Amino acid sequence: MEKRPPKMKYCKKCVYPSSSAVPLAFDENGKCSGCKASEQKRDIDWDKRLELLKKIAEKYRSKDGSNYDCLIPVSGGKDSYFQTYFVTKVLGLRPLLVTYHGNNYIDVAERNLARMRKVFNVDHIIFKPSEEILKKLNLKCFKLMGDMNWHNHCGIFTYPVQIAVKMKIPLIIWGEHGYTDLGGMYSMNDMIEMTRKYRTEHACRGYDWFDMVDEELGITKQDVLWAKYPTDEELEELDVRGIYLGMFVPWDANVHAKKMMKEYGWETSDEPFERTYRQFSNLDDMHENGAHDYMKYIKFGYGRGTDHSCKDIRAGHMTREEGIEKVKQYDHVKSKDIQRWIKYVGITEEEFDKIADTFRDPNVWWKNEKGEWVKDNLWDEDEE
Repeated sequence: MEKRPPKMKYCKKCVYPSSSAVPLAFDENGKCSGCKASEQKRDIDWDKRLELLKKIAEKYRSKDGSNYDCLIPVSGGKDSYFQTYFVTKVLGLRPLLVTYHGNNYIDVAERNLARMRKVFNVDHIIFKPSEEILKKLNLKCFKLMGDMNWHNHCGIFTYPVQIAVKMKIPLIIWGEHGYTDLGGMYSMNDMIEMTRKYRTEHACRGYDWFDMVDEELGITKQDVLWAKYPTDEELEELDVRGIYLGMFVPWDANVHAKKMMKEYGWETSDEPFERTYRQFSNLDDMHENGAHDYMKYIKFGYGRGTDHSCKDIRAGHMTREEGIEKVKQYDHVKSKDIQRWIKYVGITEEEFDKIADTFRDPNVWWKNEKGEWVKDNLWDEDEE
């Protein structure tokens, strides 16, 4: 039996572990920084925040109609639907929608993506990289960092910025800041904006386009042109600004999803996901909820069941006890989506498992006397 790591710590209000992939801290009462950031929302004067947002909108509105007022990176999911609704219907801006399409959309997501252009009467650019290159990047990044979806994270946070620079649209409106929402990486009062640093260090895991060029795999510089972030000089010349709508508007995915379904025809998944109880998240990537999220469990000891439970506990939609049951039900599941992904890239399940095990965090996992991988569990937190 291997020496076990120090006992895992879990937030006393939500269900996040100390091994969180999102930077996380605990106070003296065992409450995590994500919960504390969420609590800040109750004290925010959202009317003042909206007025500030309207001033920003007026500053960037095209005075003579010669260009778009702003750009919105969209996937067609609940969040980008809400972003587009808010920007067009509440702020009255004329946006350009931009999508990085990573070849992984499920059918309902394709329908949502097509529908939003019609219901909001907007122009929309969709970029689809070479499928062969995407397959190579899936496998390369799985072996390199345990993340087959690196291309998607990079594309989402890079290609829309390229278009903003090329079309001289200085204002980019993103949705919520995920790391603040999940882990309290920043205060809700910081009013943070999108930066190259955040894109590279977090969205892109510290890697960049040049790390993907691979002569042996046949990936050239031209194959990853979409992954090259604009230079500082280009960004400064246009004075590109990327704001997060979640800093100005109360953000609740459950409320937003229901509104988009009722008023604008947005569709949720036709069937439940195996690794979470929510049916309205990550519809734009068939590998995200299954294979990619399973790798998060392998690396950090938790998955999307934990992420979604934390969000819903903080929003008051679920108790912590109910969240613990969701974690117990979903986090460990090895989804059949993995079979689809290994077929997509051409490896066996045995090869998948062997590579996956190399990314297990030794601060989370150890082997018992039977040689099985084990970890601390949330429901055992009171046991000594």
